[in-house]
Amino acid sequence: MLTLGQDFPSFELPDQDGNLKTLADFSGSPFIVYFYPKDDTSGCTTEACEFRDSFPSFSGANVIGVSPDSVKSHKKFVDKYSLPFILLADTDQALSREAGVWVEKSMYGKKYMGVERTTFLVGSDGKVLKVWNKVKPAGHAAEVLAALTSA
Repeated sequence: MLTLGQDFPSFELPDQDGNLKTLADFSGSPFIVYFYPKDDTSGCTTEACEFRDSFPSFSGANVIGVSPDSVKSHKKFVDKYSLPFILLADTDQALSREAGVWVEKSMYGKKYMGVERTTFLVGSDGKVLKVWNKVKPAGHAAEVLAALTSA
């Protein structure tokens, strides 16, 4: 897992509209990258909607959601919940692996690989300022906002 002071990994991923986004697109101002398991599931929807509802308070900082879902899935999720921020489609899990959030999980006794819900606050210089791992969705956006305003 990425740790404080490390450079956030370089990436080139499509957003919900199919436009390729790179790390350079977000440099120069702080940004939040939150990794989540799956579009339109209960915890992921709670987390996304909390970021949506507090989005105006994140002025000057980009909020970026990342999951292994497709561009088409992200587009439906954005449209359904009026999400005002970018969702990146990490369909091959390359960024999730580099960030250290693609991990072995277990549900009902079955083991599988998936995204561990994790958020990174990244400074304008591209270095990780704060990490939240094993995030509980409810109340998380407020935690991130508090850290951003004190950074």
